[in-house]
Amino acid sequence: QVQLVESGGGLVQAGGSLRLSCAASGRTFSSYAMGWFRQFPGKEREFVAAISRSGTATYYADSVKGRFTISRDNAKNTVYLQMNSLKSEDTAVYYCAADLILLTTSVRSRPNEYDYWGQGTQVSVSS
Repeated sequence: QVQLVESGGGLVQAGGSLRLSCAASGRTFSSYAMGWFRQFPGKEREFVAAISRSGTATYYADSVKGRFTISRDNAKNTVYLQMNSLKSEDTAVYYCAADLILLTTSVRSRPNEYDYWGQGTQVSVSS
C-alpha cells in the first residue's frame, strides 16, 4: 500500500511558476513509476507527465511539453512537478499517482494503469 500526499498548489498569475510535490509513504517508492494528472470541472482526469522508476525516462502531454518538468527523489520518496509559464487553461485539480510496474525505464499515461492516487491539490492561474 502506498499513500500519496500532494502539496504546493495555489493561486498564481499567468506566466508564473509553481512546484508541486507528492510525498509517498512506504519503503518501496522506487518500485513505482509516478505520474501527474489533472482534472478540469466536469471533465475526465487527463495525463500531464510521468517518470519512470529510475527517473531516467519521462513523458509529457503535448499541452505542457516545454513548460512542465517532472522529477523524483527516491531517497526522499517524493515526486515533483515544476510548472513554468503557467496559463489560465492550466487551472485544475492536480493529482499524483503511483504505477506498480516491473520495468525501471517504462512510463505509462492512462489513469487506469495507475494503482494509487493522492487526494489532489488545486492549481489556479489568473489571467
